[in-house]
Amino acid sequence: MKADERTPVIEFRGVGLTYPGPPAVAALHPCDLRIGCGEFVTVVGPSGSGKSTLLNIAGLLDTPTQGTYLLDGIDTKAISASHLAALRGQRVGFVFQAFHLLPHRTAQENVELAMVYQSVARRQRRVRAAAVLERVGLAHRVAALPTQLSGGERQRVAVARALVAEPSLLLCDEPTGNLDSATAAAVLDLLDGLHREGMTVVVITHDPQVAAHGQRTVTIRDGVLTDPGQGRVVE
Repeated sequence: MKADERTPVIEFRGVGLTYPGPPAVAALHPCDLRIGCGEFVTVVGPSGSGKSTLLNIAGLLDTPTQGTYLLDGIDTKAISASHLAALRGQRVGFVFQAFHLLPHRTAQENVELAMVYQSVARRQRRVRAAAVLERVGLAHRVAALPTQLSGGERQRVAVARALVAEPSLLLCDEPTGNLDSATAAAVLDLLDGLHREGMTVVVITHDPQVAAHGQRTVTIRDGVLTDPGQGRVVE
């Protein structure tokens, strides 16, 4: 689902997340962040810095304890939990380091499963899954099980699964972390291609070479976000 190009896909207004404890732990200090439609942004920081917290908030997996998060201009704080889940399914695609494919389902079936809860007819699911697998270069592997695929091919299936609902945002958490350098380069080429087609891409990474693919890089350290596009914003 395409966002209005004038509306940021991600807009944090003083967004923060504090776990109550005791003691209270600020996983993400209040910050502002704006990611426009069609941008490629990378997020870097050491382990435990708050990268995953940022991704979970952006992907509507966690709810901030402070501030306002607008996804495609929609105030996520103002809608019910069920509508929030629907919004996530329609507008956010996830790609994880560990692939998270069902081992006894084919590549095509894994992609189709992403549409099961969206009331897409079975025949249409097959058509759309085949089309998106072709888009990521796996038209010849639709019937293969994950155990028959290389690491790079499994990640491409994961990307296809994330894309099949035509989201406005693609969130990738260490997408090359389990891949060798050559395979990682191929996956990054795929993400670069999706960005050129207009997809908004956010990649969490600890690898400077991966981070270099972004148009800009956001840094998180000790829960403090630094964005060269707008300066540091805390509390």
